[in-house]
Amino acid sequence: MNWKTIVALVVLAAGLGGFFYYDTYWLTPAREKAESAKGRLWAAVEPKDVEAVTIKRSGDTIRLKRGDDGGWEILEPVKTRGDRATIDDVVTGLVTTRVDREIDPNPAKPQDFGLEPASAEVRLEVKGRKDPLVLLVGAKSPTGAWTYAREGGKPAVVTVSELVGRDTARPVADFRDKTVIAFDKKSVTAVDLDVGGDHVSLQSEEPGKWHIVAPNAYRADADVVGDFLDKLGAAKIKEFVTDAPGSLSAYGLDKPSVVTLWTGKDKDRASKTLRFGRVEDKKGVYVARGGEPGVMLAPEDLWAAFPKTVAALRDKVAVAYVYDKVSRVDLASARGHVGFERDGTDWKITEPERVRADSGAVNSLLWGLRDLRASGFLADAPSAIPRFLDKPDVTVKIWEEDAKAPKTVLLKSSHLQSGGRPAAVLAVEGQGPVMLVDAKALGDLAKTEADLRDRSVFPVFDMSAVKRARLTTATGKPLVVEQSGESDWKVLEPARGPAKATKVTDLLLALRSLRWKEIASPTGEDVARYGLDHPELEVSLYKTDGAELGTLQVGKQTGDVTYLRVKSGPAIYAVENKGLDDLRRMPSEIPG
Repeated sequence: MNWKTIVALVVLAAGLGGFFYYDTYWLTPAREKAESAKGRLWAAVEPKDVEAVTIKRSGDTIRLKRGDDGGWEILEPVKTRGDRATIDDVVTGLVTTRVDREIDPNPAKPQDFGLEPASAEVRLEVKGRKDPLVLLVGAKSPTGAWTYAREGGKPAVVTVSELVGRDTARPVADFRDKTVIAFDKKSVTAVDLDVGGDHVSLQSEEPGKWHIVAPNAYRADADVVGDFLDKLGAAKIKEFVTDAPGSLSAYGLDKPSVVTLWTGKDKDRASKTLRFGRVEDKKGVYVARGGEPGVMLAPEDLWAAFPKTVAALRDKVAVAYVYDKVSRVDLASARGHVGFERDGTDWKITEPERVRADSGAVNSLLWGLRDLRASGFLADAPSAIPRFLDKPDVTVKIWEEDAKAPKTVLLKSSHLQSGGRPAAVLAVEGQGPVMLVDAKALGDLAKTEADLRDRSVFPVFDMSAVKRARLTTATGKPLVVEQSGESDWKVLEPARGPAKATKVTDLLLALRSLRWKEIASPTGEDVARYGLDHPELEVSLYKTDGAELGTLQVGKQTGDVTYLRVKSGPAIYAVENKGLDDLRRMPSEIPG
C-alpha cells in the first residue's frame, strides 16, 4: 500500500468521523426537536423561556413571575411563593399544547364555543419576544375530550387538549407553595421558641449538635430538635384559610407560640418565623408566616412535635460515655461488689475473683446504662447531689481510655414517680444534673459476680476445629465418629459405618450451649455423691492433631438438675435437665 492510498483512507475516515459527530450531536437533536414541535400551537417556544404568566378569569386574575432561581412567585391575587412543580407543569402544558383541528376559521358566534367571554385569557411573556403569547380558552367540546380555544389576534376556533381547560381553571390555592416554611436544615444555626411567655434559645455549633443557651445553658436533645426541624421542613399546608383575617384571635394567633429559625452568621444572618395558633380539633393547627397576613391550616402533628418546654428540649442521656473506650468497670450495691475489665473483644471479672465474664451479660449492662434516659430533672448544680444521693443504692465506676479518673454513677431508690411509673434518682458524681430515671435501672445495674460470670460448662471451641468425637455410656461401648471431608462424618467404633452429620452438629451445639445453674462443688470433692465416680455419659472432642479440646462427664440426676464436670477442672456444676436431653440421645441417634 503506497502513501497516497494511506492518505486517502485517513481523509475518508476523518470525513466519516466528522459526519458521524455532526449527525449525532447536531442533526439528530435538531430533527428530534423539530419532530416534537410539529403540530404545536407555538412551535418556536420552550417552557424554560416563559418569564411570566397571567391567567385572567371572570372571578379573578392570577399573575405569576419566574424568579432568578427558576422558581415562581405569585403576584396576584396575593403576593406569595408559588408551587414550582405545579406551575412548571401548567406552563409546560400551555407551551407544548397541540392543535387537534380547526373548527371554524371565522365563527359568527364565538359565544357558541364559550369564547365571548372566554373562560380564561392566558398571556405568556416569553424571553426575547416583545409581545406576549395570548390564548383564549373556551368551553369543552360535546365529548369532553377537547377544549375550544382561539389564539389571540386570530379569529379561528380550534380544539386543544381538555387539560388546557383544566389547568387554566385551577383554583389559586393550586398555584401556591404548600410548604409551611421553606428552609435548608443544614443552614440552620439557631432556633428561638416562644411558648406561653417562656423563651428558649438553641444554638448549633456543628451540624446535628445543639445546645440550649437560654434561659440557662444545657445540652439539648439532638433527636428532639432534629425531629422538629424535619417535620417543620416537610410540613405541607392543608388549607389556605384566609389572606385577610379580620381578627387573629379567632385563630388563636393574637397570642401565638412562635418558632424563629436563624440561618447564616454575622452579616449573612437571616431569620424566618412561623406563628402557631389554636388547634382545630381533627383538622390541624392554625399558622401564619412571619411578615405575611394570611392564615393557614397545618397538620396537627407539627404542633405535637413543637418542643414546648426546656425539659422537652434537654438532652436526656443519663450517662454519656463511649462504649468502645470503656476499659474497666466496678459495680457496688447491697448485693456485693464486682469488678471487670476488657479482655480483647471479651470481658473478664477481676473482683472478687478472677474468672471469665459472660460478655453478653456485661454488654447488656453497659448498653442498658448507655441507653438510660432521664424522665425528669430535680436539680442542675453538682452541689445538690449529696442532698439527693447521700447514700446511693448502686455505684457504678466507668474507666475510659485516656481518662484521668473514672466516671462515677450514683443511683438511689426514690418514692417519686415519673409518668406514672416508679422512679430512681441518678447523678454522675461531680457533675449535674440530678435526674429521675426508671426505677428498673436499680435492678439492672445491681449485678453480682454470679450474674456476670461466664456460665459455660464446656471449654470454648470452634466447631470447625473438631475432627473427632468420642461418646461413652456407663453400659455400652464407646461411639467414635470422625469428620470425613468438609461436612460429612463417619463412625469408626464400635463398627465402621456412616454417621448423621446433622446429629453431630446437634451434639457440638449442645455442648457449646450448656450453662450451669449453680456450682455444686468448686473443688470437686466427693465425686461419688454427684454420680461422677461412674459417669452416665462421657463426651470428648479432639482436634485434627489429636489434641483434646475437652471432656464432659455427666453424673447423677437429682430433681430438676444433673451434675456435670469437665475433666480438666475440679468444679462440679448443676445444670438443668432440659439442657441435657439432646446429649443423652446422641449415642443412639448419631450412627446411621
